[in-house]
Amino acid sequence: MPEAPMTARAEIENTLGRAAWGYDENDVDLIAAQFTETATMTMQIGRDGDTIGPFDGREAIHKLHADSLAAQTDQRRHNISNLVIVKETADSASTTSNLTLLSVEGGAIRVLSSGWYRDELVKQGDTWLIASRHIYLDLPY
Repeated sequence: MPEAPMTARAEIENTLGRAAWGYDENDVDLIAAQFTETATMTMQIGRDGDTIGPFDGREAIHKLHADSLAAQTDQRRHNISNLVIVKETADSASTTSNLTLLSVEGGAIRVLSSGWYRDELVKQGDTWLIASRHIYLDLPY
C-alpha cells in the first residue's frame, strides 16, 4: 500500500501554538514572529459586534498585543482546539480552530471567553506564518 503524503499539519499547529504560547508567556516578539511582515488581523466580539481592526502589518500586530498584555493583571491561557485545515497547498493553508480563553488570578481560574480563529497561512522558506487572522469571541472579557 502506498504511503499517504505528509501534510504540513504539525508545522501549522506549531505556528498557531507558538502564537498562543507567546501571549500566555508575555512574549510579544514570539507572537509577532508567527505573522508575516504584511499580515492583517481583525476581531469581532459577539454576533452583532463591529469588526475591530484591521491591524495591518507585523508591527501593528506586535503593538496590539503589547498594549493588551500591558493592561492585564491576570495570567491568560489560550487553549486552541478542533483545528481544521480547510484548504492546503504546498505553500498556503486555510484553517479554523476553536479558542477557550482562561484567566488565572487570585488563586482562581475562570473562563473569560470562547470563540474561534480563522487563519490564512503561507509558507516562507521552511516556516509557516500567519498571513491573515480573524478572531471571533463569543463574549467580551
